Amino acid sequence: MFTGLIEAIGQVGRVRRIGAGARLEVGVRWPDGDPPRIGDSVAVDGACLTAVEPTAGGFAAELSPETLRRTLLGELRGGEELNLERALRLGDRVGGHLVQGHVDGLTRIVSIHDEGGFSRWRLTLPAELSREVASKGSVAVHGVSLTVAAVSEDWFEVALIPATLQATTLRRLRIGARLHLETDVLAKYVARRLAGEQRSALEEMFGAGDAHA
Repeated sequence: MFTGLIEAIGQVGRVRRIGAGARLEVGVRWPDGDPPRIGDSVAVDGACLTAVEPTAGGFAAELSPETLRRTLLGELRGGEELNLERALRLGDRVGGHLVQGHVDGLTRIVSIHDEGGFSRWRLTLPAELSREVASKGSVAVHGVSLTVAAVSEDWFEVALIPATLQATTLRRLRIGARLHLETDVLAKYVARRLAGEQRSALEEMFGAGDAHA
């Protein structure tokens, strides 16, 4: 579990294919000098990875075929910057929101409007995730906890403060860039519950067989 508050910006050392998966090497200097140990979880651009080996300047993690299918991590190149956050400890402050590190889908920047040092972004909203994004709710974009400023059927907007832009890789992104999107975990359960209630209502009205036709 994470908070969506980026602790450090790392750099890709290299990505090496291993069978159907891959190995990602990350270089990073943690602000407190406490690197992740083997088995620790690290959110890399919002995707939860397991540190499998410490390296001289950071750590290595393995990317499963599922991770490669759902994320952009397999497209990384040496030297690219990464948003990094170590797993939350029990008792830590949750300054952002509870983030699982499970990438639900990909989003793309549609527009960027500068507002005197602040920035307002419009991003695409995948249809299958539209029920899980609400105005003033929370999302994680490339691992960064953000508040939804506005939402429609196929887009949502977020407002970025200067501190967020300075502390994350979001500052270098432009229109058209693709990013990882994770919806709020509470929204997932609410959407699933509502879908279950709707399904039950249909089964009562038409019978179980017709409801699933």
